Amino acid sequence: MDVTRPCPEPFNLAAYVLAQGAQTPQKIALSLVGTDETEDWTYAALIRAVAGTARGFLDLGLTPGDRVLLRLDNTPDFPLAYLGALHAGLVPIPTAAALTLTETQKIIESLQPAAILHDPDIACPAGPVVSLSALRAMRDLPPLAPHMGDPNRPGYIIYTSGTSGRPMAVLHAHRAIWARRMMFDGWYGLSQADRLLHAGAFNWTYTLGTGLMDPWTVGATALIPRPGTSSAALLPLMRRERVSIFAAAPGVYRQMLRGQDPMDLPHLRHGLSAGEKLPESLRDRWEAVTSSPVFEAFGMSECSTFISSSPSHPAKTGTIGRPQPGRQISLRTPIGAAAANSEGVIAVHKSDPGLALGYVDAAQAFAKRFEGPWFLTGDIGAADPAGNITYLGRRDDMMNAGGFRVSPLEVEEALRQAPGINGIGVTEVEAKPGTRIIAAFYTSEAALDEDALMAFAKDRLARYKQPRCYIRLDTLPVSANGKLQRQALRATFEAENDQTHQT
Repeated sequence: MDVTRPCPEPFNLAAYVLAQGAQTPQKIALSLVGTDETEDWTYAALIRAVAGTARGFLDLGLTPGDRVLLRLDNTPDFPLAYLGALHAGLVPIPTAAALTLTETQKIIESLQPAAILHDPDIACPAGPVVSLSALRAMRDLPPLAPHMGDPNRPGYIIYTSGTSGRPMAVLHAHRAIWARRMMFDGWYGLSQADRLLHAGAFNWTYTLGTGLMDPWTVGATALIPRPGTSSAALLPLMRRERVSIFAAAPGVYRQMLRGQDPMDLPHLRHGLSAGEKLPESLRDRWEAVTSSPVFEAFGMSECSTFISSSPSHPAKTGTIGRPQPGRQISLRTPIGAAAANSEGVIAVHKSDPGLALGYVDAAQAFAKRFEGPWFLTGDIGAADPAGNITYLGRRDDMMNAGGFRVSPLEVEEALRQAPGINGIGVTEVEAKPGTRIIAAFYTSEAALDEDALMAFAKDRLARYKQPRCYIRLDTLPVSANGKLQRQALRATFEAENDQTHQT
């Protein structure tokens, strides 16, 4: 596959995703699997539902370019509506079902969607609503031909996780799906024969891309667990459903492997991980239980994934992999590209077909992310001479201890195996005016002895990397995508400090 070939014109994202499946119409495109029952969709049924839904949107008076907000639950309605909107030339806005009424209202006020596709069980203000029953009825309408056009025209809008500030509305072009071809060999090792199970919900962008759009693009079978399926049930499901590739976020891997004995999974080739850094200890645990490797990828809402390991190029220990074939990636410093084994901001070249068109109504904010032709991610890494990249964390999360820069990920990895610790988050905090220290926040069944934790860290970390205090929390603050919120950890520390000073 020539991953450097430019996106063809005219182009439609939905038509491209479903073209290969049209060659095998009776093959199962989607299985919604659970412990008791399975719901299957053939490619023929999927294609007809998408084209009928597209017709229904135009019958409502919507026109190409109109924005459509998805307030749908974790059901097949979500990807069908998403592809149906793209098929018709509309601009879908997929959102997480967990968003509150207030959060949804802000999105509506900001993006002014022409229609809102609404499941009554999902929080949504009043507006130009299309009911779930009306949406489902569209599938039986006469199929509409796909709206073809410039691959650089607006395709869909997603929101950033907000880990480095407020969430931003990211506008992607139809060509973004074409860029994902670089992941097939650069991360997945994906083929038409695969049965890929993604543990996420339909309405998560990681699931939409890795779990659905990409398997369908190559004509493979996508599997999604039914809502309510426990983490403990995933491995038995994988064996029953002959899963060849499994994808999840690190948090899911952690839950499903807890207390799990080794299991024979004869069809499983490997796992995929993205969303946050995969701890080495968790990778080792997966391999011990499943006898298969797990390949990690790094990316962002503005460009999906672009650095990864893969079956053909496993990651060097301690690294997240290398730039995917066809990607132009650089580690930038104030004076240019970083030297080998030196820190730099991970950056993507503006020519990457997967790079977003910009932020909606925030063109200046997007422009500020560029340094010459390079889009700066805000994440820090270091590359060895062979191009293997070690991820060091967000630029805003890097800590300064006695003049030394310290990655919180390194400290967390060292402390993760401390007896009694279930979860760990590390960040720099202001202990008193002018004095900043490294603090470790952990979850456990009961409060742990701080002296014992300090002794554990002393054996594994240089003095300047060791936390100066340990704080137990009931839960660690995470975003809707499961990413650790270090800003919230700092806020927790400052609030407790203020109370201490007041008393």
